[in-house]
Amino acid sequence: MHSAFCIHNATVIAGYARMDRSAVLVEDNAIADIFSERRFAQKTFPPEVELIDAQGAYLTPGFIDTHIHGIGGYGTEDLSADSILEMSRILPAWGVTSFTPTIYPMPEEDMIMAIRAVVSAMGREPGAEIVGVHLEGPFISPAQLGVQRVEFVRPVDLGLMQRLWDASEGNIVSMTVAPELKGMRELALFCIRLGIVLQAGHTDASYENMIEGMQAGIRHSTHMFNAMSRLHHRNPNAVGAVLIQPDLSCEIIADGLHVHPDLIRLLFRDKPEGNIVLVTDSLKPTKQASDTPMFANDEEVYLANNLFYRASDGVIAGSSLTMVEGVRNLISFGVPLESAVKMASANPARIFGLHARGMISPGYRADIVLADSEFDVQMTIIGGEIKYSCAAGGTTGGAAAGA
Repeated sequence: MHSAFCIHNATVIAGYARMDRSAVLVEDNAIADIFSERRFAQKTFPPEVELIDAQGAYLTPGFIDTHIHGIGGYGTEDLSADSILEMSRILPAWGVTSFTPTIYPMPEEDMIMAIRAVVSAMGREPGAEIVGVHLEGPFISPAQLGVQRVEFVRPVDLGLMQRLWDASEGNIVSMTVAPELKGMRELALFCIRLGIVLQAGHTDASYENMIEGMQAGIRHSTHMFNAMSRLHHRNPNAVGAVLIQPDLSCEIIADGLHVHPDLIRLLFRDKPEGNIVLVTDSLKPTKQASDTPMFANDEEVYLANNLFYRASDGVIAGSSLTMVEGVRNLISFGVPLESAVKMASANPARIFGLHARGMISPGYRADIVLADSEFDVQMTIIGGEIKYSCAAGGTTGGAAAGA
């Protein structure tokens, strides 16, 4: 087993630039160097360095999904570390190298169990690495629930927040909140001191509420255009605030269904591209066998036209998107490939403070995706090890040099 390898003859989409016919050298699980194919041909490598010919394929940073409830029949609502580990195992096939399992509003004891399940799985991942917990609530607006369950939505409660934080052992990375709620400023200041990224979402906020939230440190937003107060010419509301304020970053679900492709083009035109983050918001039955009963957030759902709908009333329940599909969709909507990759890697890494991730740059973790001309994942490398290989027929566990 080699401890170093070099992938050459690749189109490197590094997260800051595109480099055609280039090579990436990995040593000790980190990016050691990037150089041209011409320099590669002139170099002499010691025998312990495995050479891998990319044959012109794309080499990108690993994708970071910062809003995901589940995949493959496993989800955070299972309250099980085993389910979180299965999510980790499945995700590299879709180019994901890091993720934040996202927890719905639930009874307090269940939220604590869900948080503890994620924390228990951290450090034991067979595939994509867990970088922390995303809480989607419970301090959200009953007027903008989406399919969140109203009985588990709560007014701001600092005592509850402290208990959730304690259960996480300091591993809550982000939290979706409604800026207009009473007591939100105190909650925001409490969370900012702990390093939690606050996201405006499931919110009925006015424009003024959003500006006040930004002042308190709420500077990211959850699934832009969805479950938030709509743009109005006399009150821009939450949607308008995200469009108007360049420093307010946002998630986007790029399935072409949650948000019309033309609106995604508008967002890309008007928003600094560094402040747009691709997410899946995928549900537990995403990529699950279609002949298996499907449930999300403990409610039966069905899949139609790539969306999940709640069986009881036909309301859209969520996404069946994967990150690589989202990147492909962004490209098809007219977003440049380099920008689409940044939205899936460099942007979330910067916004969530994930050190040495999200770019192919010397000193960064060797979290890498090899994708073909159609942007189908061929190989996913996490921390210098292959975690998925199309050629190997699925998930593997060896060093990348074994390719």
